[in-house]
Amino acid sequence: MAQVGRGIKGKKITFNVAKNCIRITFDGKRRLDLSKMGLTSFPKCILRLNDVDELDLSRNMIRKIPESISKFQNLRWLDLHSNYIDKLPESIGQMTTLLYLNISNNKLTTNGLPVELNQLKNIRTVNLGLNHLDSVPTTLGALKELHEVGLNDNLLKTIPANISKLPKLKKLNTKRNPFPDTEQSTSFIDSIKRMENLYLVDAKDLCGPCLRKCQLARENLNKMKSMVLPGPRKAIFPNLVSPNSMAKDSKEDWRMRTPSW
Repeated sequence: MAQVGRGIKGKKITFNVAKNCIRITFDGKRRLDLSKMGLTSFPKCILRLNDVDELDLSRNMIRKIPESISKFQNLRWLDLHSNYIDKLPESIGQMTTLLYLNISNNKLTTNGLPVELNQLKNIRTVNLGLNHLDSVPTTLGALKELHEVGLNDNLLKTIPANISKLPKLKKLNTKRNPFPDTEQSTSFIDSIKRMENLYLVDAKDLCGPCLRKCQLARENLNKMKSMVLPGPRKAIFPNLVSPNSMAKDSKEDWRMRTPSW
């Protein structure tokens, strides 16, 4: 007999129902989409589908994620946003193929983030916004592949320096946190705000038209600087092209598939 997970209205999520919810993404990955199903608990029947690449359990009423989620050993994309989760399982550290983790808009506290998060060495995006975090675990500073971190709408008063200094970080969202109004914190927050509005990308990742637009914008910017500043200035990011907001809007690969932070 198939295992089931019951939704708020008694809806049953059987193995066959879950199997029929598998979709193929634009890049050929298998995504199990159980979002907006009214689930109040993690449907254990889906553990039999642990060969999927992506799992979407967002916009439900799930309160607990079991340790057995680590059976999804091929998972690269995990979306748990908009539930009632107050703690992540320690076993999440075993899911080393994860590239994307969204657990925004939940009930997470700092104690609910296991130290095992530092084992996600390949993770690129972590969204912890809209939770109840009063501090950021320094273990996130060990995730050297991080490109984007969402910490907005929490209870944070400071950000660990090792987070803002991550070598590949392109976007850090810390909006709407109760940072203290001191000279030192104001300077730090200003630097974070600049990061929130700046997108950097390697030239090799841009299509031809986008690259030319960025190069033209960069040339115009350098001309303006030369009118004020004497002599050439060394580029801060010699390998990167900026500004590239137009490229970000144009290049489909950059599209987020969940609500923006």
